[in-house]
Order: sequence, then C-alpha cells, then structure tokens
Amino acid sequence: MISIYQLKPAFQNLLRPLAVRLAKLGITANAVTVAAMLLSLLLGGVLYLFGASAPQLFLLLPAWMFLRMALNALDGMLAREFGQQSPLGAYLNELSDVVSDAALYLPFVFIPPFGWASIGAVVFLAALSEMAGALGPMVGAPRQYDGPLGKSDRAFLFGCLGFWLGVAGSLPAAVFWLMPLAAVGIALNIVNRIRSGIAAITP
Repeated sequence: MISIYQLKPAFQNLLRPLAVRLAKLGITANAVTVAAMLLSLLLGGVLYLFGASAPQLFLLLPAWMFLRMALNALDGMLAREFGQQSPLGAYLNELSDVVSDAALYLPFVFIPPFGWASIGAVVFLAALSEMAGALGPMVGAPRQYDGPLGKSDRAFLFGCLGFWLGVAGSLPAAVFWLMPLAAVGIALNIVNRIRSGIAAITP
C-alpha cells in the first residue's frame, strides 16, 4: 500500500547531518523521543482546552506534525547509527507514538462536524495499528509499517485539517465523512500489518 512512510529514507538523508551534530552534543535518542512526546502533549492540551474558541491555534498543528516526523526520524537514526539502541528506547519509541497521536487527535472532538464517536474511533484504531506493527518482532518478523493511514499519513491528514480550520475558522459539514473513511483505512492497515508479519515468517 502507498504511504507517506515510503518517503522516510529520503527524509532521513536530509536530516543525517543534524543527527551527527546531536550525537556530538551528547543528545540521546531517548531524550529526543521523550521531548517529542512532551511537546505533543503540551500542544494537544492547549488545543483541547482552547482550540474550539480560538481555532487559529490549530495552525500550530501542521507545523508540529512536520517537526514531530523529523524528531521521530532523528531518534531512529541516533539509536541505529550511533549505538544508542536499548530495550527502554524500544518501549519509549512505541508508547510515545500512541500517546502523542491521541493527544494531537483528541482536540478535534470539540470541532464540528466531528465528535467523540468519530475521533475516538480513529484514536482507538490508531493505537491498534501501532500495536499490530510492533508485534511483528514478537512472532519473529520485522516491525511492520504497512499502510494505508499509517502514522505519517495520519499526521498529514490531521495537519491538513488543522491548517484548514486555522485559516477558515471552521470546517464544512461534508468533512464529517473523513473520520469514518480514515477508520476504514486504519482497519485495512491493521489487516495488512498482520498479513505482512505472518508472511515474513512463513517458509
């Protein structure tokens, strides 16, 4: 399945000089992972509390989604290329993504035409998607990143919604259907990740 995640190698090549500088400064992969999660929680909290009354705050979301993807790429490079891989880092990497996604998606529950049901379903399925991918090594397969609607694709979707909302001040009723469609896409993503994981260990 086509996914923005497929652009990650090229993105990492652009960021590699920065990763080298961070490593020389003694900044660890785990520190980058935790910082990205804390900043996601901070922005999510601000949007959750004040976004409905000040929709222009959602203009921060697309910028942060891009920076978060950069930080996610950097922590991976620091871990793999500078000998910083650790069991703690593996836990932080997976859990922080689920926490950050939930924090950044939940503010949309107060934005018409969405609500708790549609956004809650996407948050729940997004967590299942990351679990399905992370379970690959448990059965002897690589970590699975199949799309559609993987983490990078979801970041693009919510970043675009945040930009639209920040500029226009509201969203049209027709975008309600984006969340059910996203939920279907993530459900397909989960199936694809399970199938790919099984295929990777099948003789």
